[in-house]
Amino acid sequence: MSTDQRPSEAPPTTNTLPPRTAWLVLAVVFMADLMDLIDSSVANLAGPSIHADLGGGQATLQWVLSAYTAAFALGLVTSGRLGDLLGRRRLFLLGMTGFTLASLACGLAPSPGFLIVARTLQGLCGSVMIPQGMALVKVVFPPQHLRKALIPIGPLMGLATVAGPVLAGWLLHLDLFGSQWRSIFLINVPFGVIAGLLGRRVLPRHGGEDPAARLDLTGVGLLTAASALLIVPLIQGRELGWPAWTYAMMAAAVALLALFAVSERRSRHPVITPSLFRRRSFVVGLMIVGGFYASLSAFVLVVNLLLQQGLGWTPLHTGLTLLPWALGTAVAVLLAGAVLAERLGRAALHLGLSIAVVGLLALWWSVAHWGADITVWRLAPALLVTGFGSGLVFVPLVDFILGDATAEEVGTGAGMLNAVQQFAGAIGVAALGTVFFTRAGGATVPSSLAAAELVFGIAAGLNLLTLLLVGLLPEHAQRAHG
Repeated sequence: MSTDQRPSEAPPTTNTLPPRTAWLVLAVVFMADLMDLIDSSVANLAGPSIHADLGGGQATLQWVLSAYTAAFALGLVTSGRLGDLLGRRRLFLLGMTGFTLASLACGLAPSPGFLIVARTLQGLCGSVMIPQGMALVKVVFPPQHLRKALIPIGPLMGLATVAGPVLAGWLLHLDLFGSQWRSIFLINVPFGVIAGLLGRRVLPRHGGEDPAARLDLTGVGLLTAASALLIVPLIQGRELGWPAWTYAMMAAAVALLALFAVSERRSRHPVITPSLFRRRSFVVGLMIVGGFYASLSAFVLVVNLLLQQGLGWTPLHTGLTLLPWALGTAVAVLLAGAVLAERLGRAALHLGLSIAVVGLLALWWSVAHWGADITVWRLAPALLVTGFGSGLVFVPLVDFILGDATAEEVGTGAGMLNAVQQFAGAIGVAALGTVFFTRAGGATVPSSLAAAELVFGIAAGLNLLTLLLVGLLPEHAQRAHG
């Protein structure tokens, strides 16, 4: 691999590569992100098929579906910091290898317990891999080309939510070689092998690591315990009817997060780079991510529940129905990345969230007006507008959060971004999913329609509240060295 660095020099904080090599690095990171993001949603659609094949109770099936999200969220922030110590290239390749082997294990799982363990390992390996990828992209591109490199991050965050169910529905429909649900995991194996081999050739040996960094084990322990105490009740609370222990665990999580904050202030080697929290765009940006992804995750969940459980549509039909949302997202992301994010800055977020609110209200009206007679074409305009509004948010939001992060900060920052996204999605699904099931009652068509209307209205209100936070951002994202 060719770099500009001489052997006798200390590793620089940036490691700009020739343009062709830098774009190959981005391709490797893109493949890793795509595998991870699709796997976070792909198993939900295959749940009934997995249950029919392997058996197990409802709680077992819930953990088959949720083990990945829980493990991924637990490891993200710590893994970002580990990149400073052990090397981002090394951890990325280690995570990619583990993710590929875990995917193979999922596809060959003989029992529900084996599958839960394999999904947990998949999530942990994903949490090791993802923060390193963002950091490597940051250091191999010169500042003037970084925006182009970050453009794919927006489509990944938005489109993977749709791509997962569509891909799962398609693979389940094809039933390749009689593999049934197993193909949704086995398909990762060839992509993982290709990405791993290419990564060994093109990833830079140095990615802005800090040789003086140390891992604060106390901070890691507190953060991991707090994350576990939060994510477990969020995953199982709705399924079990929110027993008292779920609230006790979440209260304990808040207490441990407070202890973690105290520990971080006293630590000489904090888990989360302290300078990130002195950046207004980073802190406010994460708050916006929280509100936005809570609304987004609940919206996707309830659309799936309404169409499949309420109206009896097939998984493939449901996935294809969301294509207008995916199309609107893709078009808006391209516009935001090429023109709007840089020219409009904060105003691009105002515009995107406002359009998303209009789309959600249009979706609410469509469901209320057409009821059980609703069709793909009657849903398409509202889904298209909602997707377009969401797509305008992704690029500038990432730009505000990570645009001015230094090479030393970007690994932890990327981990925080992904962690907040995961937790916000889990909270949105838990809270608004509970609203849906409570309102739906006996799951008749009229009650499901009424429940969906209520959730779409709440999601629109949540986006309006998020819109107010945008005013706390600076007018334009600032970039280090740019």
